[in-house]
Amino acid sequence: MVVAVGAATEAGHSLAVGDGAPPDSGVEARMRELTRATLPAALLGGAGMVVTGLLHRRPPEELLATGLNLAIAAVPEGLPFLATVAQLGAARRLAGRGALVRNPRTIEALGRVNTLCFDKTGTLTEGRITLQRVSCAGRDEKLDALSEQAREVLAAGLRASPDPGFGEPAHATDRAVIQGARRAGVDAQHGQQGWWRATELAFEPSRGFHAVCGRVAAGGLVSVKGAPEVVLPRCATRRTRTGAEPLDGAAAAAAVEALARAGYRVLAVAERALRAAPDTLAEDAVDGLELLGLLALADPVRDSAAAAVSGLARAGVRTAMITGDHPSTAEAIAAELGILGGGSIVTGAELDALDDAELAALLPDATVYARVTPAHKVRIVEALQRSGRVVAMTGDGANDAPAIRLAHVGVAFTGAGGAAAAREAADLVVTDGRIETLIDAIVEGRALWSSVRDALSILLGGNLGEIGFMVAGTALGGRSPLNPRQILLVNLATDLFPAMAIAMRPPLDRSPERLLREGPEVSLGHALTRDMAVRATTTAGGATAAWLVARATGRARRAQTVGLIALVGTQLGQTLVAGGRSPVVLGTSALSAGALAAVVQTPGISSFFGCTPVGPAGWAIAGVSAATATAAAWAAPRLLPQG
Repeated sequence: MVVAVGAATEAGHSLAVGDGAPPDSGVEARMRELTRATLPAALLGGAGMVVTGLLHRRPPEELLATGLNLAIAAVPEGLPFLATVAQLGAARRLAGRGALVRNPRTIEALGRVNTLCFDKTGTLTEGRITLQRVSCAGRDEKLDALSEQAREVLAAGLRASPDPGFGEPAHATDRAVIQGARRAGVDAQHGQQGWWRATELAFEPSRGFHAVCGRVAAGGLVSVKGAPEVVLPRCATRRTRTGAEPLDGAAAAAAVEALARAGYRVLAVAERALRAAPDTLAEDAVDGLELLGLLALADPVRDSAAAAVSGLARAGVRTAMITGDHPSTAEAIAAELGILGGGSIVTGAELDALDDAELAALLPDATVYARVTPAHKVRIVEALQRSGRVVAMTGDGANDAPAIRLAHVGVAFTGAGGAAAAREAADLVVTDGRIETLIDAIVEGRALWSSVRDALSILLGGNLGEIGFMVAGTALGGRSPLNPRQILLVNLATDLFPAMAIAMRPPLDRSPERLLREGPEVSLGHALTRDMAVRATTTAGGATAAWLVARATGRARRAQTVGLIALVGTQLGQTLVAGGRSPVVLGTSALSAGALAAVVQTPGISSFFGCTPVGPAGWAIAGVSAATATAAAWAAPRLLPQG
């Protein structure tokens, strides 16, 4: 029966959530702010140099040309590309580790995630649900040593499952029961010879059970398998070794609780005889049942799950487990993984009884959500987002897809039979199904902020240092220490490619404790301002010192050339310090240094740029100045206050 179409369906609603252009990321917004702030600084720098030159009675046309070139060169044209390059570099590294990023913006969002909602099955666990035990008449029996009564319970559970003749069932629990019956040598006609399937009520999360009506010699037989809290209230009696007796609800619930606390997923199995098998099965016929027993299923916890949860906690990411399992089962698994942490367990029924305000008040303490439906998952994610949390949602099934799409970062685990719906809804697809891969993705997201900060401080700090050098040189010598072509040469050697190489490099320190300090407010706030100021000061200082020494020991053109070498060398030295051992950074810096040396030492080209070939003394002056400035730039952040 079709009950809804399009946006009125759960899948349609989840698709609508993702409609529209994505908002600008935090990095992109900060880039625009920095661009707006840098433009006035560049114009003021150019104007300051012109005014200083006029005070020394230099020709206005010469000063205007150089000042205009300086203002244009100081504008960071590479700024808009840095975030994109950094995101693409991280996405490429993750692809090599089994995580496919569908949108590069996801990397930055991963760096802001502070709440991670795990779907348990197939994510925290291995997704290999198997039938382990059958409980009946007060005894728990292993699958390889079942009594006759336990075999009858298993046969009834098999009858209350989808028809295996149409292929493997979609639900992992049904597959586990069918495969367990095969291993135990039990078929659907065990204890009910001649049984054949007539009609059924398929499992739905809102229904909580699967019921099948079959025909037997005595008439009809309704077999039911489902959540104990749904099936037990529909039972009037229970089967014992001697026959049927009134159901003791408290005793049955205690048996369920004991298995659940041991970490098992529990199903109750019940049946009811009918005079005749109806053509259709209504829910009111699934009542007055006889409880036959319980099926206990296990889904092993991933060996790496507990360590992953611990690592996330150290990185400041709060984890929550969302599952359709019994609350006691969820509690046992959460305790084993270290997720519970003194938090509360909330059931789907409790969620239904809460309004949005009450749910918001409950969120800070809730760490486990049990017996939830896909609609509940969506509501939990929405509530967390309204509370200001940056939420990632993981899952591998079709029922996870709406919540995956809604989250700030949707993660699909597809390593072991993950559903296509989850994959299509996700921003990040973990193809190997390993939690460690997700941790790598969060590390890359956190490290992105550090890489972008280093790249911005090199690009903007270097440009501000160039302005400082030009203004200081004009004030001290009466004329610009660099001509317009030399300013262009500095930009070509230091502006775009070194900064992009820094943005693309892998994280230097992947420890959660170190990365906990990174983030949009911290990395691109005071820390960036401090690093820019340090780099600008040391760049201007190193170049000015070299220019003054060379000016005192030689001709003006030689001093210009030495100042140019020191200015470029200081910026490249700081790039190497920030880049660590990254081959891209090393290669880019070496290429820029080699190109500068070729320009300076080749007579015709050197003359074109207003330079002159310099000897060992000139290179030594520039090298010492650049090395000293680079060392000062490295030491200053470690000596200055971090707040």
